[in-house]
Amino acid sequence: MVSRQFRNLDKASFLILYKGFIRPHLEYAIQAWSPYLKKDIGYLEKVQRRATKLVKGIGSMPYSKRLDELKLTTQEKRRLRGDLTSTSNK
Repeated sequence: MVSRQFRNLDKASFLILYKGFIRPHLEYAIQAWSPYLKKDIGYLEKVQRRATKLVKGIGSMPYSKRLDELKLTTQEKRRLRGDLTSTSNK
Protein backbone atom coordinates (compact mmCIF):
# COMPACT_ATOMS: atom_id res chain seq x y z
CA MET A 1 0.00 0.00 0.00
CA VAL A 2 2.83 2.40 0.85
CA SER A 3 4.54 1.73 -2.50
CA ARG A 4 1.31 2.53 -4.38
CA GLN A 5 0.79 5.81 -2.57
CA PHE A 6 4.36 7.09 -2.35
CA ARG A 7 6.97 6.98 -5.10
CA ASN A 8 10.59 8.04 -4.55
CA LEU A 9 10.53 8.81 -0.83
CA ASP A 10 13.33 10.69 0.87
CA LYS A 11 14.97 9.14 3.94
CA ALA A 12 13.11 11.12 6.57
CA SER A 13 9.68 10.48 5.06
CA PHE A 14 10.46 6.80 4.58
CA LEU A 15 11.54 6.35 8.20
CA ILE A 16 8.33 7.95 9.45
CA LEU A 17 6.20 5.70 7.24
CA TYR A 18 8.28 2.60 7.93
CA LYS A 19 8.32 2.97 11.70
CA GLY A 20 4.65 3.93 11.80
CA PHE A 21 3.07 1.46 9.38
CA ILE A 22 5.39 -1.32 8.25
CA ARG A 23 7.47 -2.26 11.29
CA PRO A 24 4.50 -2.71 13.66
CA HIS A 25 2.99 -5.25 11.27
CA LEU A 26 6.28 -7.13 11.01
CA GLU A 27 6.78 -7.24 14.78
CA TYR A 28 3.22 -7.90 15.93
CA ALA A 29 3.34 -10.55 18.72
CA ILE A 30 6.84 -11.54 17.61
CA GLN A 31 7.91 -12.69 21.10
CA ALA A 32 5.02 -15.15 21.21
CA TRP A 33 5.29 -16.31 17.61
CA SER A 34 9.08 -16.02 17.04
CA PRO A 35 9.50 -17.49 13.55
CA TYR A 36 12.13 -20.22 13.40
CA LEU A 37 11.57 -21.62 9.92
CA LYS A 38 13.93 -20.15 7.32
CA LYS A 39 11.04 -19.44 4.95
CA ASP A 40 9.10 -17.49 7.62
CA ILE A 41 12.17 -15.46 8.51
CA GLY A 42 12.78 -14.89 4.81
CA TYR A 43 9.23 -13.64 4.24
CA LEU A 44 9.56 -11.06 7.01
CA GLU A 45 12.97 -9.92 5.81
CA LYS A 46 11.71 -9.71 2.22
CA VAL A 47 9.12 -7.13 3.27
CA GLN A 48 11.84 -4.93 4.75
CA ARG A 49 14.03 -5.45 1.66
CA ARG A 50 11.24 -4.29 -0.64
CA ALA A 51 10.36 -1.35 1.58
CA THR A 52 13.93 -0.01 1.68
CA LYS A 53 14.01 0.03 -2.13
CA LEU A 54 11.41 2.82 -2.10
CA VAL A 55 13.92 5.41 -0.85
CA LYS A 56 15.11 7.71 -3.60
CA GLY A 57 18.81 7.37 -4.36
CA ILE A 58 19.52 4.15 -2.49
CA GLY A 59 17.09 1.71 -4.13
CA SER A 60 19.83 0.17 -6.27
CA MET A 61 22.29 -0.35 -3.40
CA PRO A 62 22.75 -3.77 -1.79
CA TYR A 63 20.41 -4.48 1.12
CA SER A 64 23.10 -4.18 3.82
CA LYS A 65 24.18 -0.77 2.49
CA ARG A 66 20.55 0.42 2.43
CA LEU A 67 20.16 -0.62 6.08
CA ASP A 68 23.36 1.21 7.02
CA GLU A 69 22.26 4.31 5.13
CA LEU A 70 18.86 4.33 6.88
CA LYS A 71 20.34 3.32 10.26
CA LEU A 72 18.06 0.26 10.48
CA THR A 73 18.82 -3.29 11.56
CA THR A 74 17.68 -6.60 10.11
CA GLN A 75 14.50 -8.13 11.43
CA GLU A 76 16.49 -11.03 12.87
CA LYS A 77 18.59 -8.67 15.01
CA ARG A 78 15.47 -6.83 16.18
CA ARG A 79 13.87 -10.14 17.21
CA LEU A 80 17.00 -11.13 19.10
CA ARG A 81 17.11 -7.78 20.90
CA GLY A 82 13.40 -8.09 21.74
CA ASP A 83 13.93 -11.59 23.12
CA LEU A 84 16.85 -10.40 25.23
CA THR A 85 14.95 -7.47 26.70
CA SER A 86 11.86 -9.53 27.43
CA THR A 87 13.85 -12.24 29.24
CA SER A 88 16.11 -9.84 31.15
CA ASN A 89 13.14 -8.05 32.73
CA LYS A 90 11.92 -11.19 34.51
